[in-house]
Amino acid sequence: MEEKGSTKLLERLKKFEKKSQGHRNRVKERFLKEGPESFTDEDLLELLLFFGIPRKDTRGLARTLLKEFGGRLDAILDADEKRLLKLPGLGRKALLPLKVVHEVARRYLKARISEGKYLKSPKEAYEYLLYELKGEKREIFMIIYLASDNRVLSLERLFEGTISESLVYPREIFGRAYNLGASKIILAHNHPSGNLTPSSADKNLTKLIILSGKLLHIQVLDHLIIGQDAYFSFAETGLLDELEREVQKLL
Repeated sequence: MEEKGSTKLLERLKKFEKKSQGHRNRVKERFLKEGPESFTDEDLLELLLFFGIPRKDTRGLARTLLKEFGGRLDAILDADEKRLLKLPGLGRKALLPLKVVHEVARRYLKARISEGKYLKSPKEAYEYLLYELKGEKREIFMIIYLASDNRVLSLERLFEGTISESLVYPREIFGRAYNLGASKIILAHNHPSGNLTPSSADKNLTKLIILSGKLLHIQVLDHLIIGQDAYFSFAETGLLDELEREVQKLL
């Protein structure tokens, strides 16, 4: 009896695997034939999880992930590993394709900058910086180096940790600017808390860099504070002009 039961269970497992594989093949064929535009976020997640979870239904897990993260695919990809692992059915191997896609997307956006993109507004700069800074738990200070015609020369991560005048060194910022032949820079850092209000340290640091830039004939175009889904622009709000007037009094 026990042997018969085991045989029946094995047969059911084989049927399930065959059915599951057939479904997976249909999903992959549909993606190739109809294109990614025809896929919902749930469809894409289901397909993505195929590569980390063999021989199991991933549709339900994709639905669970979207429910847990408010229906947002970007929030899932940005999520902390510990939080993801708390969800039933999502082990380390299942996480792999999610983390790979996240890193590929980050590098893709960074590589686009090296093509010599021309930045025309704070919003465009924010869109470039978002994937670099979103989801970071620590403050990251970055610089976009630009040519005189606003062509991007480089996007570089310079400092990590709480931003202050004592940690951010103008000589490193402007030394790199000279090496690249940059005549303009955009400062940027994230506020992991989501509060976009510039602190006193943010303002003082910006003044210091503006002053250094004027002495070295390199213009500071903006300082962006990046949140989860929004940004604060010193230039757009007039704060940059205000700080420049204060710096001018010192010259």
